[in-house]
Amino acid sequence: MIVLGYSLALLIGISLGLLGGGGSILTVPVLHYILGYEVKAAVPMSLVVVGITSAFGALAHWKAGTLHLRTALSFGPAAILGALLGADLGLKASPRLQLLVLAVVMLAAAVTMFYGSVFLSASTATTATIPITGGRLPLIPLVGGAVGVLTGFAGVGGGFIYVPALVVLGGLPMRKAVGTSLALILLSCIAGVIRYHGTLAMDWRAIALFTAIALVGVAIGARLVSKVSQTVLRRGFAVLVLGMGALLLLIGR
Repeated sequence: MIVLGYSLALLIGISLGLLGGGGSILTVPVLHYILGYEVKAAVPMSLVVVGITSAFGALAHWKAGTLHLRTALSFGPAAILGALLGADLGLKASPRLQLLVLAVVMLAAAVTMFYGSVFLSASTATTATIPITGGRLPLIPLVGGAVGVLTGFAGVGGGFIYVPALVVLGGLPMRKAVGTSLALILLSCIAGVIRYHGTLAMDWRAIALFTAIALVGVAIGARLVSKVSQTVLRRGFAVLVLGMGALLLLIGR
């Protein structure tokens, strides 16, 4: 099971490198069901893994000029506060409830990944050059806060929500939306880890190994990205996430 768990860490990294997101949503199920960590430990451990991988991705996008700092700062404060609140709720909630929420999030993410390319293509065509306006401003803290709560509570990055929100509400083109999403995920993960730190015991050696293997996967995926069909990969991965989300609903404990 240990070998399988760390092999899946490689798969998570490859999916991140190929698709720019989505893979991290599998981190908690792998840590809990495959590697045997309690949910209360798996969630903050996932935040560390997701945060570090997001940091590497955000840095690459920043160097490439595809990270929009002003938009990140618009969403960021609410995302940080939401993650702190989500982590606080996670400490008080039952593990079963955390897994139930995670399962629902996985199902939503699967649908978004499966149909997202069509939606984002249409959204990008109509909003990519439009600056943030007063009508959309009230939605920004709501989205940032909501995704932050999910991050802190269930240990997920939330990129499947951030990316379309950044396109529609932030008026960003797709590549900048992905880069900016990674920065927001990093901020949320940092806030969540700060709240969990000292309250739960985490296996830092396992975190380091899991993260290192995932980063190797990211590098592999990045090299393969130009050689494979993004649509086929995204939809195939969406089916996998859908199946795992449905399984969590059935056996979540």
